[in-house]
Amino acid sequence: MRLLCQVAYKGTNYQGWQKQKDAPTIQEEIEKVLSKILNTEINIYGSGRTDSGVHAQRQYFHFDIKKDVDIDKLRYSLNCLLPKDIYINEIKQVADDFHARFSAKSKTYTYIIRLDERNPFNFEYECTYPMPCDVNLLEMSLKQFEGTHDFRDFTSKEEDEDGYVRTIYSVDVVNLEKVKQFIITFKGNGFMRYMIRNMVGTALAVASHKEKEDYIVYHLSKKENREIVPYKAPAEGLYLVDVNY
Repeated sequence: MRLLCQVAYKGTNYQGWQKQKDAPTIQEEIEKVLSKILNTEINIYGSGRTDSGVHAQRQYFHFDIKKDVDIDKLRYSLNCLLPKDIYINEIKQVADDFHARFSAKSKTYTYIIRLDERNPFNFEYECTYPMPCDVNLLEMSLKQFEGTHDFRDFTSKEEDEDGYVRTIYSVDVVNLEKVKQFIITFKGNGFMRYMIRNMVGTALAVASHKEKEDYIVYHLSKKENREIVPYKAPAEGLYLVDVNY
């Protein structure tokens, strides 16, 4: 019996999704509680990794069990025992050949920027950027990432079976001037390690006139040598919003 779970979490207190030695992670916390409830060792498989400090509104994972369980009771028990910053939204049975990662068709992420000084109540949930910033140039720069490109300069991943090529279907930008927030939503067929944070950090560098307006286009073009951009936005502004199956 294969079960698919949808989970939300605040990533502040964790070293990302993937289980690590001597570091708290989302995967480890969930596996520990599931194994206790079901009285057997459970391994879960996520739709993808999130970095240390990154949040999720709808992350997915699957796992297998040999006997039928009451799904509603299982969800209730999980939410009683998990830390308060991890919450299981939904559990449902799926086909035995379903895979939380490999069955995914697209993913949506949101990045939140505060174009102001730090807010002590929200600093764990947004990127604070108090520097001068041309918001029109920021939006224009972000839009340059739409389409199919070679993103090798925007990830720290050492090798990639797809040659670092990804397709970003849309980059939607909302400027909430009254609360001084800039909300960016990326939808694409896949994202590599630090890719979104590098894209946002680079767009901010262009919008602050640290780099020329053609800087992003240059780094998306095919070059003989890989030149990873030096700009990476902080983790706390990033959210995994949803995974489309």
